[in-house]
Order: sequence, then structure tokens, then C-alpha cells
Amino acid sequence: LPSRLSIMTDVNLLLSGVRDTVGPDVFSQIQSSKILLVGTGGIGCELLKNLALSGFKHVDTIDLDTIDVSNLNRQFLFRSHHVGMPKCTVACGAAMNMVPDKSSAKYVAHHGNVCDNSRFNVTYFASFNIVLNALDNVTARRHVNRLCLAARVPLVEAGTTGYLGQVTVIDKAS
Repeated sequence: LPSRLSIMTDVNLLLSGVRDTVGPDVFSQIQSSKILLVGTGGIGCELLKNLALSGFKHVDTIDLDTIDVSNLNRQFLFRSHHVGMPKCTVACGAAMNMVPDKSSAKYVAHHGNVCDNSRFNVTYFASFNIVLNALDNVTARRHVNRLCLAARVPLVEAGTTGYLGQVTVIDKAS
């Protein structure tokens, strides 16, 4: 087994590129930001992996879906033994294994419908610095958009149709 010192050296090496690229102030913001990712399918898996490897330590995910065999060829965080399990739970576990500095990292899975206002309301959304939307359901995407506008939290909206993809930033000025 690697020693604690070699693990810490590896962590510092992995994150030094991010820190050197964005600078110490932005890197500090990355590590302290609270992110909400809605949807842990095709786009969500990519986003979660990128968040984990970039040093983001506080990420919550919401998804009501479970893993199906048809997901395995394009949602790389999932394996055949995960079929039937909640996407968000498996995705958060896989992402936590990628986080270079696990010392204070927390990836929280919420298996449920983002349209459930008793769980996911304006107050809940306002507790995040940014929301990343990776949904394929138009009704849910519009609902998240409304919640982010009401909570004054920036939303990065991502979606695909066939081979086409788009990303839009929606931010209500303060």
C-alpha cells in the first residue's frame, strides 16, 4: 500500500495543474464552492467526472432514474453490476473515487424527482453557488430554470438531441 506521504504528494501533483492554470484565488473558490448537478446520465457522468478531477469538493446530485443496460455504452461511470441501482448513488460513489483530495470532499446523491417541491425548492437551490443541469426531460429542465431564477443561482443548462448538443448559461443579475 502507498504511504500517506506518497498519497499526499500525488494529490498535490494532480491538483497543482488546476491551481497553476486558474490561480490560487480561483482554485480556493473551486474547492469551497457548493455545486448542484441535476441529472447523472450521459452529460451528468461527464460533468461529475470533470468536477471531481478539477478539485470540486462539495457536489450534490439529483436524479430519479436507475441504471439500465442501455446506459452502459455511453454512461461510463456505470458497470453491468450496477443495473437497477440509482444513477445518482453510483455516480457519486464513482466520482468520490476520482477526487484527488478526499480529506473534506462530500458528494451527496439525492435519488428523487427534482420537481418535488417538498424536497427541492427555492431555499434548497439557494444553498448552492451554481447549478448544472444535465436533464433530458424538458418539463424538469424548465422547472430547474425557474427555481434557479427565483433563488438567484446561476444555471449552466446542457442538453442533447441526437448528435447535437448545447450549453447555455442562465443567470439573473443581482
